[in-house]
Amino acid sequence: MAGHLNRLKHLKTPPSGPFRFIALDVETAGKSPGSICQIGLCFVCDAGTTQTYSVLVDPEGPFEVFNSNLHGISAKTVMGAGTFPAVYGALFELLNTHNLVQHSTFDEKAMTSACARYGLPMITSHWTNSVTIARQAWPELKGNGGHGLANLKKHLGLEFQHHDAGEDARASASVILRAEEVLGTPLSHLKTNRQLAFQFESHSVI
Repeated sequence: MAGHLNRLKHLKTPPSGPFRFIALDVETAGKSPGSICQIGLCFVCDAGTTQTYSVLVDPEGPFEVFNSNLHGISAKTVMGAGTFPAVYGALFELLNTHNLVQHSTFDEKAMTSACARYGLPMITSHWTNSVTIARQAWPELKGNGGHGLANLKKHLGLEFQHHDAGEDARASASVILRAEEVLGTPLSHLKTNRQLAFQFESHSVI
């Protein structure tokens, strides 16, 4: 998997901000949304340039065959990876001081579930659902394949490897940027700002 991630050319460490917004995507090991095994982030600057970061997470639980077949991540893949508290703690301030984008609402639910599992504070950032924005920009796709990433990839000619968290985060960010072009205006709430950082405190693991 390390070679797989390197081939996708994701950054090895998160870049420093501030950014206009960050798109976030997760992959999970099992049926529980809190069983996160990969977090992908796409950092979008004011000029529209993007940088992508991806990190594996040890979900401390079994992998479902269906999930592993979908994203290619298994118990062997995450051997030696950090657990969610460690990975999340390192990303907390960055995520908590930026507007976040997700495709559907699954990613926010997964992060909330993982935080509840470990007794960690959830980020309080504003989340934008790129599915909602895609529906505004391309209403003709309703009933014609829908607004999932796979169909938007085909309709918009996007190039990304579906079900890799970093790639899906980049795709979600691309959907927002392309939708803004179609709608003729940037989303006013997605702007670079410097919110007050909320200190991350690790709580006891349940």
